[in-house]
This record gives sequence, C-alpha cells and structure tokens, in this order.
Amino acid sequence: LRDGSQGENISFTLADKIRIAEKLDEFGIAFIEGGWPGSNPKDTEFFHRMARQPLKNSQLVAFGSTRRKTHQPAKDPNLKALIASGTEWVAIFGKSWDLHVREVLRTSLEENLVLIEDSVAFLKEHGRKVIFDAEHFFDGYQHNPDYALKTLQAAERAGAVRIVLCDTNGGCLPEQISAGVQAARKSVAAALGIHTHNDSGLSVANTIAAVKAGAVHVQGTMNGLGERCGNADLTAIIPILQLKMGFQCVPESSLKQLTALSRFVYEVANMVPAGPQPFVGLSAFAHKGGIHVDAMSKNSRSYEHISPEKVGNQRRILISELSGKSTILQKMKNYNLEKQPELTRRLVEMVAELEKDGYQFEAAEASFDLMVRKALGQYRQLFRVEGFRVIVEKRGNRVVSEATVKISVDGQVEHTASEGNGPVNALDNALRKALIKFYPELAGMRLTDYRVRILHAEKATGAITRVLIESADEKDTWGTIGLSENIIEASWKALVDSFEFKLLKDR
Repeated sequence: LRDGSQGENISFTLADKIRIAEKLDEFGIAFIEGGWPGSNPKDTEFFHRMARQPLKNSQLVAFGSTRRKTHQPAKDPNLKALIASGTEWVAIFGKSWDLHVREVLRTSLEENLVLIEDSVAFLKEHGRKVIFDAEHFFDGYQHNPDYALKTLQAAERAGAVRIVLCDTNGGCLPEQISAGVQAARKSVAAALGIHTHNDSGLSVANTIAAVKAGAVHVQGTMNGLGERCGNADLTAIIPILQLKMGFQCVPESSLKQLTALSRFVYEVANMVPAGPQPFVGLSAFAHKGGIHVDAMSKNSRSYEHISPEKVGNQRRILISELSGKSTILQKMKNYNLEKQPELTRRLVEMVAELEKDGYQFEAAEASFDLMVRKALGQYRQLFRVEGFRVIVEKRGNRVVSEATVKISVDGQVEHTASEGNGPVNALDNALRKALIKFYPELAGMRLTDYRVRILHAEKATGAITRVLIESADEKDTWGTIGLSENIIEASWKALVDSFEFKLLKDR
C-alpha cells in the first residue's frame, strides 16, 4: 500500500487504501505496509482509521526511515510518528551502500551505523517489532561488502526482528542476489527478507533466488505495481512458492481467489488488467493455435503448467484465422458440433474470411458465439432495431451527445432518447433505456472497455474502423466486435451484439 502506490499514474484515496487493506487481510497476506505516517495527512489518517477496525489475519506495518543525523531519536519527527501510528510492527529503511551514505546522507560510515542502531533501539524500547530494510543492500554488497554487512549487524544488535535485503535499483541478477543473501545469513541470525524491483525484468526471479538462498520474508506488491518498472509481483510469487516450491503462503482457498484479488486492485487503481500477466492475466491460459488446442483437448497439461482453477483463472480458447477444426469444436463443445463436420468446416472457413476483412474474434468471443448460434439455427432475436440517430452539439462550454433509439420487442415499439459523454455512451444509455422495461436484468450489465482500430489507414477517412467492446455483469466478461467505414455504425454493431449476448446467455 506504500511502495505500490508510488507507481506512475496511481493515486489511492483513503477509502481505496482501506478497501485494499481489507481485501489483503481477507486473502491472508501476513504483513501490510500501510504507509508512511507523518509524511502526509492521508497516511496518518489511514493508521488512525485502521486502529478502530483491526485486521483479522494481517499485521499492519507503519513505514519510515532511520532518524535524521541532526535529531536524537526522542526528538525525531519520523520516529515519533511511527510510535503514534499505534502499530505493533514498524519497518524502517537505512542506508547500506557506502555511496549513499557519503553522497546522499553526506555523513560518515560510522555515523550511519549509529543512526541505524539508535533508531531500531528507540522503536524497540517503545514496544515495537522492527523490520529493518537495508536499502540498496545488493549494490552496497558488491561495492563494499564489509560495510554492507555491518549495517545489518547494527540493526540486529539494536533488536531488529527481521532484516530485509533490498535490490532498490532493480539492477541485480539472480546469482548476485543469491550471493548477497548467503553472505547475510553468515553475518546475522535474524530472519532475512527480500525486496526487489523490476527494472531489469527480474524481480520475481530474484525473489525466488533469495528464498532458495534462505530468505523467509518476501516483500512485493499486487500486480507488481510500484515506482519506475514496479516491484516484485506477488500474484506470480505466491503461486510459484506455493504450487511449485511447496511453501504454505496463504490458505488454499485464498489462492483460488488470487485472480479476483488481482483484478480488484487493478479496478481500484483504475487500470486495465495486463492481459499476458502470469497466472492471473486474461491471456495466461488462452490458447489460439489449432495444434495447441487439439493437444489441450486430449490433455490440458500439454500446454498448461498448472490448472488455471488453482489461482482462480480460467482457460480460454481463442478463435482466429489460425484456428483449426479442433479449436472450433473445443470452443463450441456445448453445441455438439462434432456431429456436424460440414458445419464445422464452414465455420472455420467463415472465420478465416471474416478475419481477412478485419474481424478479430479472439477478443470478441461473444460475437463469434452469436455467429455460431445463427449458423446452427439456434439464434433467437429478442429485440429488433428499427433505427437510431446520434446528435453531437456544443451547448455553451459543453459538448453533448444525444442518441435516439427505436426498437421493437414482440411487436411492441419503444422509442427513447438519452444523453451521454460521447456518442457511444449515449447509444449505450439509449439502448439500455429502451430495453430495460422488457429485460430488467440489463441493469446489471455495464460497458467496461472500448477500443478502436483503423484498418487500411492509407484510405484515410474512407478506411475501415474496427471497434471492440468489452462488457461485464455480475458473473461474466465478454467481448464483441463491429466493422464499418463509419465509426458510429461499427460501435453500434458491437454494442447490439453485446446486449444480445447478455440476454441469450442468461437464457
């Protein structure tokens, strides 16, 4: 909750931080670093609020630094704020790289050791359990190994319960991490932790290397959010440790909620989930090539390293021009297509032809489902569109979109209008308004993503526009597609498909 919120374009409100803390506690994360009390009013208030609603499974940790060189511990505002936060556990960072001591702190190496020892001892005297974060430890160990280890020993002498070795710049390789952890194990008896950043794309690998070398405490963030290239991603580290290395990190029932937790954090951070993210990404268990899908239908282990259900994810069979008969059969197994080989062949050919034109069914499985229903004669038209109109006008300082939609359901005509912050939003609102009296379940459906791609850009304004819409309800997420030379018509096609799929799937 502290390091993760330092990522670019991430800003959590106080309410956001409390919601995430509650979810992490429910999941079974051992320690939650809530923030830096005293550095800003929001973090100070967070600890005050959390004191009134204690966590059930997690230890809340207040974060800060060693004392300033100009203050004694009892007068240091940072250490006083840590005490005032009321948490049993506190984490403080201190410099373990001599370059930082001399050029950033601008003090002597001996004085830095005193800062570490004084700060940890002061917090311990006030009944706190101290986690000491040895900032830049691995860089320091490579440049001046004796001094880097002395900073750990100073923290241990003063009573630190856990000592966390930090690859703060994210530039180390796994073998360097292993060597540093092994050296630390010989120098101190306290439990060791690891804190890595992803600047070389190795934060997860470096964390695993540290655990294999003896670290028992892992610091990271959900989805790897964090400053620069991010922190070690707990959504990858937890299943690796638990499913592949035999450690018990969280209850098995919690592990099955990992994907849901990942997407919750993305949602609160107002970020689009990363599709290819290991374990929890939408593409983590997605299969597209026909040969892969054929093998998967025989034995899922052939192209999956774990069962997706173990981390709460699900297998997806993608439809594209690479699809063979096996892909179509696997995707549409509920339609009994194996008994209709000619229809399967026609569907494969249809997909190939449509994708030549610019359709992309791998991200629009709902539109593909509707196409199959129509080919099988199992499509039921639950409403008919009589027409629509969109107006965009400037009213004073505002640009307003207004859509009018006319539909009929079983011969009953509904003609409605609605405004929106853009033409697609206005159409979505108007169509929903027209249909909801017939199908109240549409109240639980929402448009979650809207993507536009211009095909054949050399045709300029005459180019084909492809629109992909993602929608969701309480249970599912689905994608639809529309193509047209007119962006509004392409959007309308994808929108109508989304509403139709919602109604048909519920039936």
